[in-house]
This record gives sequence, structure tokens and C-alpha cells, in this order.
Amino acid sequence: MKAMTLLDKIWDRHVVRTEDGGRCVLFIDRHYIHEVTSPVAFANLDKRGIPVARPLRTTATADHNVPTTGQELPLDDPKARTQIETLANNCRKHGINYFGMQHPNQGIVHIIGPEQGFTQPGMTIVCGDSHTSTHGAFGAIAFGVGTSEVEMVLASQCLIQEKPKSMRITINGLLNKGVGAKDLILYIISRISTSGGTGHFIEFAGEAVRSLSMDGRMTLCNMAIECGARGGMIAPDETTFEYLRHTANAPADFSYAVEKWRLLKSDPDAVFDREYVFEATDVPVMITYGTNPGMAININGTVPANAPADALAYMGFRSGETLLGKAIDYVFIGSCTNGRIEDFRLLARLVRGRKKAENVTVWLVPGSKKVEALIRQEGLDQILDAAGFSLRQPGCSACLAMNRDKIPQGCYCMSTSNRNFEGRQGPGAKTILAGVPAAAAAALTGKITDPRILFNTIY
Repeated sequence: MKAMTLLDKIWDRHVVRTEDGGRCVLFIDRHYIHEVTSPVAFANLDKRGIPVARPLRTTATADHNVPTTGQELPLDDPKARTQIETLANNCRKHGINYFGMQHPNQGIVHIIGPEQGFTQPGMTIVCGDSHTSTHGAFGAIAFGVGTSEVEMVLASQCLIQEKPKSMRITINGLLNKGVGAKDLILYIISRISTSGGTGHFIEFAGEAVRSLSMDGRMTLCNMAIECGARGGMIAPDETTFEYLRHTANAPADFSYAVEKWRLLKSDPDAVFDREYVFEATDVPVMITYGTNPGMAININGTVPANAPADALAYMGFRSGETLLGKAIDYVFIGSCTNGRIEDFRLLARLVRGRKKAENVTVWLVPGSKKVEALIRQEGLDQILDAAGFSLRQPGCSACLAMNRDKIPQGCYCMSTSNRNFEGRQGPGAKTILAGVPAAAAAALTGKITDPRILFNTIY
């Protein structure tokens, strides 16, 4: 019997049939939808007189275009109001579970799915959002789809897909003190490039990956697509099972589920289409200097000599210079990459007893109502408030500036989100991607600062 990768095992179990030419009709276990990419799909279903095939397998939330202040008030943005009302009406009509702005389970789609236990090992998961790869951290095949594919899944609970190639990225050893999952994925992308994973599904493996918490694993898989991959995934283990055990939608017979989930791993002699191996001790604290996530360097390093001229012109940086000490205007901590409770616990630990720099505006945006509630229950909000930070309400916020949280033109933002494209956080905004510690250090000092030096006695 042929040895199989984790991708093979999950994919093959979900193939309804194989079409001429090799494309597969793939059954989808869980479909996540939000207010931006679903309206056209629902409208087309209505035109065709087609109902949603499996409404109980669909989960909806409002996240992309929601305000992060005053959510309890009537929406004054007509576009956002229309999108959110349309989603609510469509979910009501088709019997879909919807977490609207006032619902205690509302939040960013890629955060609420795991924390509610809808995301589980062995599943196929799609959403009209590129960072659906986040859910692969649980040992699932999860990827983003376009609006026409959203419609296809709503109508049939299936998709026509070509099976991706397989890639394994192994990180040996343990990460250095002060280095986290965000640094690791930025390092990987900088090494293999933003197109290095094209056409592949990446399985992350090795001691460094196994040592990560589920929050860290989600950060890693979240940004797998930034190297061009279709998605990222990690074989489930005890860390996965313990996380899911405490979720609202954990299987009733949890022990039986775990028995099945333990089988979800690549065979020892499985052959991948491509492999990379990195050493965890080589990974430094990382930040970006350019206009895609692959343009990343050691926070203590210098901008490469071969850095793209157009990217440097946009960012106002020069080849050969260090970014340490560069002034920062805004700090954004949140998004589906780093908006989980672990991120805010770390942030509070780092800034306790300190004050933010006067020149910096700090936006803290929890990824869900549950994260927001935990922040308050644990008293983290008091620590953050004392430091001069302002806690906002859940949503995608300044990650993509579709809402009103936009970084002003020409301003530098140290961001824990996933993309630093030109204008991503607002027209003319200049984004520097980083992990929570580097963002916290910038918030406190008003400039790019090595967090390992500033917080040397804390973490």
C-alpha cells in the first residue's frame, strides 16, 4: 500500500468522484461565510431558485466591514450596514447559524471557528477569504475560495478542485527565547519567497512546530498562503485535542473522536513533492521592510542590497540601512493572525507598569467577543488601559482597512496582521509586519526596537 501524506489521507476521503482530466468533486465539511464575499453567491442562488444544500454545515459571522467602536449603535456606514443586513437576512432565510455584531460568539471568522470547536481535525474547510488556511493548524484541509465557489458550496456542499502538490517544511529544534510563531513564518517566507509554495499544500513539521500552542500554530498556518501555497496544515496531537476538548462544539464522544484523529498524520515513508528543512535556532525576531511578507529581515539586520527599488521608495527606506530606531506612528495588534487571547496575555505581560510613547496611536482589536470577554475577565484591560492603550471591539479592523480603521497616508504602522501590500492598511499607509513583542516594544518606545532588549527580564 502506498505511503500517504496527511494531505492525501484527508483529500482522498472527501473525493466524491474524479472528473475527466483529474479534477475532483470534493465534499466540504465546514463552510464559513462573512458579509463581504457571500451576498452575490446568495443572490445567484435566489435567481436560480436553489436552496442552501447543508445549512447546518455553514457558519456565518460579520467581521470584515464592522466598526470596532460603537458596535452597539446603529451602523452609520451605508455600505457596511447593507452588507451586514444582507448577511443576516440570507442566514435567516436559509437557516444558517449567524453570529452578528451583538452575538457573544461574533468575531473574525478564522478565530471564532476554532474557538467554538466547529473546526476539527480531518475536515475539509473553505471560506470566501484567503486566510482560511488558518484552520489547517488543526490537521484539516482549509483554503480560501472565490465568490463563484462560495455559491457552489452553498448549493451542493461540494467543490470541483484540482488536488494540490504536497510540501513539507520541517523546523528542527526549539525557537530561541523571545522568538515566536510570527517570526517563524516571516522567516520561512523570506527564505522560500512569496511564490515558493505555489501549487502546494504545506505541512509544517518538526520539534519547533510541535512545541507551539494552538494559537501559535494558527498564526503559522494563517500566513502559509503568503508564500503562494494553497494552504498550510499541522498534524493533530495532544495540544490539538486538549484545545478542542474545551470548545462548545466538541464531539459528544470525545475519546472516540481522538482515536480517529490520532491517525491523521503523514506516514513515516510518505514522499512529498517538495521538502524544506530549517533550524529553529536560526530564526531571529523578524520584521518586514518592504511591500510583501517575503521582504522580511532580522529586526537587527539591514535592508538587503537587492531589495526592490519600488518597495523601498514606497516605504521610504534605503538598502543597507538598519530599521532600528525608525519612528512608528501607529501600532495595530489584532487580526486573524495575532488577535487571540494568547496574544493579549503576552501583550499585557510585556507592557505592565509601562506607558506608551506619546507619538504613537495604538489600536488593540480582539479577534472575537470571547477574546474580548476574557481580556476583561482576566483584568488585562486594566493593565492595557494603564499603559495608555485603548481596547476596541472585535473585527478585522486595520488589517485590510475595509472598515473605517485606516492608517493615515504616509504614516508607519507596526502591525501584527498578515499583509503589508501598498495601501493594505489605508491609502499610502506604510506597514511593517511583526509579532506581538516587537509591536509592543514599538508602542512603548515610539520606534522600532528589539523586544528582546527592552523586555529582557520578562520573556
